[in-house]
Amino acid sequence: MVEEKTLLKLKDKKNLLAFSGGADSTALFFLLLKHNIPFDIAIVDYNIREQSKAEVAYALELARTHNLICFLHNAKKVGQNFEARAREIRYDFFEELILKYNYENLLTAHHLGDRFEWMLMQFCKGAGCAEIAGMQKEQNRGFYKLIRPLLHLDKKELLAYLHANKKVYFEDESNFDEDIKRNAFRHNYSLPLLEKYLGGIKKSFEYLDEDRNQLIKDIEIKTVDELAYFKSSHNKRADIFAIDKYLKTKGYMLSANEREALKSSSSAVVGRCFLITQERNFIFIVPYEKEVPKMDEKFKDACRILKIEPKLRPYLYKNREAFQIVTELLTTV
Repeated sequence: MVEEKTLLKLKDKKNLLAFSGGADSTALFFLLLKHNIPFDIAIVDYNIREQSKAEVAYALELARTHNLICFLHNAKKVGQNFEARAREIRYDFFEELILKYNYENLLTAHHLGDRFEWMLMQFCKGAGCAEIAGMQKEQNRGFYKLIRPLLHLDKKELLAYLHANKKVYFEDESNFDEDIKRNAFRHNYSLPLLEKYLGGIKKSFEYLDEDRNQLIKDIEIKTVDELAYFKSSHNKRADIFAIDKYLKTKGYMLSANEREALKSSSSAVVGRCFLITQERNFIFIVPYEKEVPKMDEKFKDACRILKIEPKLRPYLYKNREAFQIVTELLTTV
């Protein structure tokens, strides 16, 4: 079920599996064992469902049984905007583990259904080929790779595997709550279409991946604390795709209007919390400073000489290491 080329990328690597106890991550857990892939697991308990305690106990038992390490994070109350905030908590935890224990790959159990419902949601919001293609099987995230070994498989195929092998898994009851937009898309649109046109949908994603690889080249984004920057590809679509991918790691998703603003402007504030600005051949992404501090004349003169966007200056004034990096980049162009 897991493609051979993916297995080769995981052999002899330090892998961390994002585990929940649900059907998808449980199927991936046992498939990794079957193919002798080395890995440990990490699970987050958001403490909002009674069943989550049983899921954590299951994760700990599986780890004990198979001599793996199980990392557990007990999240504090999430509050509003649960989906986005939970994702941020989850990935902060995973990335902390990756840095601390030198994992090379983070494995998630996203499957074809996840990818298809995401595609439909993006299509209905307004999106191009790169966004519609959605999740990738492999993404370079700087200090680790995010790999989705099940992205070519339908949920029914995973359930068939679990039932055939008599494996225990949990069903999160919140998956049936159609007040959550993702669930509404799944039950009303993506599942019926996958039921009827699975083969064609799989083939379409293969073509979309080929097209995206031709249209969008990978851009390396460098980060220093909260400063992120990269050299512009001089292809607006590719640059915006890179910006969007980075912001998703920070728990923020660009709207269609924000994408349009980035196409026509060299500087934009998104979500009232991020500033994106192009200075010569470089694009910088920083937290947006709403209050402008009183700046000394030497700093203001340096910014004027370099023609640094005024909205960027408050962040650089407060973060002198970032200012030094930006100065060095702009003076070597």
